[in-house]
Amino acid sequence: MDTLDCAVIGAGVVGLAVARELATMGREVIILESEESFGTQTSARNSEVIHAGIYYASGSMKAQLCVPGRKALFEYCAEHQIKHQRIGKLVVACDESELSGLKKYKAQAEANGVNDLEWLTGEQLNKMEPAVRCVAGFLSPSTGIIDSHGLMLSYLGEAQDHGAMLAVQSPVLGGQVEADGIILEVGGKEPTTIKCRSVVNCAGLLAPAVSRSIRGIPKESIPPSFFAIGHYYTLSRPSPFTRLIYPVARPDWLGVHVTIDLGGRVRFGPDFEWTDGIDYTFDETREASFYQAIRHYYPDLPDGSLQPGYTGIRPRITGPGEPVQDFTFQTEKEHGVHGLTALYGVESPGLTSSLAIAKHVAGLMKP
Repeated sequence: MDTLDCAVIGAGVVGLAVARELATMGREVIILESEESFGTQTSARNSEVIHAGIYYASGSMKAQLCVPGRKALFEYCAEHQIKHQRIGKLVVACDESELSGLKKYKAQAEANGVNDLEWLTGEQLNKMEPAVRCVAGFLSPSTGIIDSHGLMLSYLGEAQDHGAMLAVQSPVLGGQVEADGIILEVGGKEPTTIKCRSVVNCAGLLAPAVSRSIRGIPKESIPPSFFAIGHYYTLSRPSPFTRLIYPVARPDWLGVHVTIDLGGRVRFGPDFEWTDGIDYTFDETREASFYQAIRHYYPDLPDGSLQPGYTGIRPRITGPGEPVQDFTFQTEKEHGVHGLTALYGVESPGLTSSLAIAKHVAGLMKP
C-alpha cells in the first residue's frame, strides 16, 4: 500500500482553506468529501456574513482567529475578485432593558480588538434605518457579506493548482492508526484504502463520528456530537434595510437577525433548536414565532411577507444547558495519535476565520 502525505477529510470552507494552505506549502494533499460536491452542508447553509469578531469570549479560539481571519478574508476577496461587500452591521437594543446587554457586546468586541464600533442613539439609528425601532445601538463597519461558493471555488482552485486532489463521493468509513501513518477506509463508487502520514479531520458535522470510526484514536478524546438547526425566512418584498440588523440576543444564539445577500434579498434568521440528527427539513410552523421576533425591531413587517428559505445545522460539541463551545483543535498532545489533527465544533465564525484557521492548523502540524 502506497503512503500519501496528507488527507484532509471534508471539503467545506474550512477543509478547503486547510487544503489550500498545506498545498501551497508544498504538501501532497488529497481532499476526501462524502458528498457529490464540495461545500454542500454547513458551508452552504449559513448567513454568508463576514463577522467582525464582536461576541466571542476573550481568549477563546473564536476570538483569536476571527479578527485576523476577517482582515485576511477581505484582502483575499479583493485580490481574487471574490464577490463581497463591506455592508456594515447595526446591533440594536429595542428597549431600555436590553441596553446592558448592548454595552456588554461593545466591551467584549473591544476586548477582542474590534476597535471601530460607533455608539449611536435611537434618533441616529432611525435616520440610518427608518424601518428599525430601537432605543440605542452601535455600528460595526467591518462586518460584511460574501459569496461563499465563490470563495470555496477559489480555495479549491488554488489547492488544485498546487497539486491537491479532490475526491468527491468518498466518505471515510473507518480506519486504523499505525506506527508510521493512519490507514483510511474510503467508501463510494470505487472503495479504496489509503495510508497517510498526516490526516486533518475537517468533517464538520461528522467530525466526531469520523474520529470514532478510526481504530486507535482514544474514544475519551473525542467530543460528543450535538446538532442545532436554524431556519431562515426570506422577505418577499423590497428590502427596507441597507445594513445587517442584529438585536440583542440570548446567550446561546444571536437571535432572528437581518442579513442581506449580494443580490439585495433580505433573509431573517436563524432561529435555534436542538435536533437529533442531520435533517434539513423546513418546519413551516415556526412562521408565527418569526413574525413575533422580527416585529420586536421591525414593527411594520406586513402579514404574509415571509417565505420559507432554508435551514442550516450547527456542528456542536456542547449540548443543552452547557456553555457555548469554542473551536477545538486536537493534535498528538491531546489524543496521542501522531499525524492526526482533528477539528471539532467549527461553527460560526468558521467561514470568516477560515484563512486564519488554516494557518493555525498548518502551524500545529509542523514537526
